[in-house]
Amino acid sequence: MNSLIEAAWPVLADWSLLAAVIATAVAGVMRGYSGFGTAVILAPIYSLLWGPRAGVPVMLLMELVVSVQLLPSAMKEADRRVVLPLGGAAALATPIGAWILFTVDGEALRRFIGGFVLVFGLLLMSGWRYHGSRPLGLNITIGTIAGLLKGSTGMSGPPVILYLLAGLEEAKRHRANLIMFFATIAIVSVIVPVVGGLVDLAVLVRLAVVLPVMALTVPLGARAFHVVPVRLYRPFAMGVLLVAGGLALFG
Repeated sequence: MNSLIEAAWPVLADWSLLAAVIATAVAGVMRGYSGFGTAVILAPIYSLLWGPRAGVPVMLLMELVVSVQLLPSAMKEADRRVVLPLGGAAALATPIGAWILFTVDGEALRRFIGGFVLVFGLLLMSGWRYHGSRPLGLNITIGTIAGLLKGSTGMSGPPVILYLLAGLEEAKRHRANLIMFFATIAIVSVIVPVVGGLVDLAVLVRLAVVLPVMALTVPLGARAFHVVPVRLYRPFAMGVLLVAGGLALFG
């Protein structure tokens, strides 16, 4: 037991863990409120703090727990005709994307993650959305792109969010669709890092610290969804995305 504590202590004593806790709390509130926010905030922040090969597995394991937490209530509201093809294609493509995580230089991947989140935040702020129809072929294409991104960066959300938020559905349907999509690929996304040996003691120690923070803040965000108007939430959410992406890109 003492040897385990001694091995974990350098991870616990690192200042970066406090920064990760703060970022996790913000991401948890965003996820509970909007149905997304975990990966697009935490992938660039964790990659900046610990590097992609250490940060992405922490985020993926936490995403799995959050998805299970939110899924039951979302299943009643989600549009399965759209979400299931998106999620199925993403699940199949995720292991291919994971190959990138194992082979690409960590510094280059971190900067790509930061730049990608920065562009995504700017697109959300601009109000641009996809406004066409949602045929099966396009659902599969968007899902495949999302899966490749999930495996390599931990982020499947940006293309799916821009795609799904274009519809005329009310906010609770958008939120349910996003929650169900993330849940369909959450299990697949953690398999490759576990099998590939990326889930080591440091990852598990960090997860043990940030997971309770996420578990506490997601319900807070879910309650805020019924209280805080979207017009007040959006500027905050967009600002967080831009800061997270900028830090990972230029940090």
